[in-house]
Amino acid sequence: MPDDGFHVFDTTLRDGAQREGIALTVADKIAITRLLDAYGVGFIEGGWPGANPKDTEFFQRASRELTLKHAQLTAFGATRRPGVRAADDPQVAALRDSGAPVVTLVAKSDGRHVERALRTTADENLAMIADTVAHLREHGRRVFVDCEHFFDGHLYDPGYATAVVHTAAEAGADVVVLCDTNGGMLPAQIGRIVAEVREATGARVGIHAQDDSGCAVANTLAAVDAGATHVQCTANGYGERVGNADLFSVVAALALKHGRDVLPAGCLAETTRVSQAIAELVNIAPATHQPYVGVSAFAHKAGLHASAIKVDPDLYQHIDPALVGNDMRMLVSDMAGRASVELKAKEMGVDLGGDRELLGRVVDRVKRMEQDGYSFEAADASLELLLRAELGRPARFFTAESWRVITERRADGGGISEATVKLDVGGERVIATAEGNGPVNALDRALRAAVEGAHPALDGFELTDYKVRILEGASGTDAITRILITFGDGRGEWTTVGVGENVIDASWIALEQALTYGLLRGAPPQP
Repeated sequence: MPDDGFHVFDTTLRDGAQREGIALTVADKIAITRLLDAYGVGFIEGGWPGANPKDTEFFQRASRELTLKHAQLTAFGATRRPGVRAADDPQVAALRDSGAPVVTLVAKSDGRHVERALRTTADENLAMIADTVAHLREHGRRVFVDCEHFFDGHLYDPGYATAVVHTAAEAGADVVVLCDTNGGMLPAQIGRIVAEVREATGARVGIHAQDDSGCAVANTLAAVDAGATHVQCTANGYGERVGNADLFSVVAALALKHGRDVLPAGCLAETTRVSQAIAELVNIAPATHQPYVGVSAFAHKAGLHASAIKVDPDLYQHIDPALVGNDMRMLVSDMAGRASVELKAKEMGVDLGGDRELLGRVVDRVKRMEQDGYSFEAADASLELLLRAELGRPARFFTAESWRVITERRADGGGISEATVKLDVGGERVIATAEGNGPVNALDRALRAAVEGAHPALDGFELTDYKVRILEGASGTDAITRILITFGDGRGEWTTVGVGENVIDASWIALEQALTYGLLRGAPPQP
């Protein structure tokens, strides 16, 4: 288990699951628990047993199916109800009987919530906290207490908020967690109040920060600077409203900026992989610009940056991306210079030989094409084909003579598209016709039909994404269309870009390049 002197506590399965659009099955929760445990967090909050059938089932299955290496499973629930002994409260019994070795209790720490939400007295609320903590401790459970709305409550009535912390600690809570439930605090406020509470109570405190002010990660780090030794976070910052403190940003900052060993050895390098794996499980596309783990976190576009990075990557990167399992990427665009192109070509495995004339030619071509509407930032496959063409080594598996598409729309609302392509494939003229549920689908099928006899590998290519964007022309009146097409072959994916006066022209360019690049991946191009 990690050192108990500092806790990384994950609440993705409970608080993170409250994000709009996330609906975890029990199987999802089991899979995410395994990922978080392998990542090395100390505590994983599994949900609220007894509150709903799904969370109850999760704890039942977890006891049978999970053997955790690093983490302890934690059950979440509330203190006893007003006027009822903890020993007699069925919700407390569900926590006690969940099988989780650790229980996190949520308690009111804002006097206004005690009066208006709990509809009880300030003294009874303190008694509820003390009774529930003591009861669970008597039954061998480790107890953390989440002080809900703590910072707002402290601003309203610091004496009562502090009394809640003191009561929880005196009753046996190992950690009293100060929660910025509404997410409105700023780092200076967090740091000041955490320091004051620690001095006044002597309790071990933690921090739980929502991100409504955009400061959840900063607030968490400010609390640590002020003496908090327990951080509650969610994977990728998932959570209610705008979310919670991002586990991966907090852990990376603590490990790489504060020098704290918050994860077991070797686990930090799994940061990007675990982030993306959880994103896939919750069915939310990974955030491209997420700190540390986003695909753009170490992507460089400006030519000035690229020139410096060519000398020393650390000049424009705050850490080595490999430390968190990420990679540096070079983006080639109309902002690119020779260094950008040279580094990007090297990343692709294309040797430009340091030829300044060639580099200048490529840069000029890229800038002209981007002026016409192309964008190579997300279309590495198109860029590589361009580089090979400039090197005099074009990938030519087939050459298009002509193509056409006819779309039929019937009176009943149905319809079908038919495409005909005429190609040169290995010196042989091939004509193929195919039908599809749309013009692009018909073109794809006709192109494959014409080429797959000579190149059967096409059968393994699958179109996985298709994006259309309408752009204003240079004059501001004539619109042009940009298409991004992504294909996969089971070993990876690649994206190409096409630009044309209409969606069909642009799609053909991107489609032709996509199939060409896919064949290039598996075999050397024909002369």
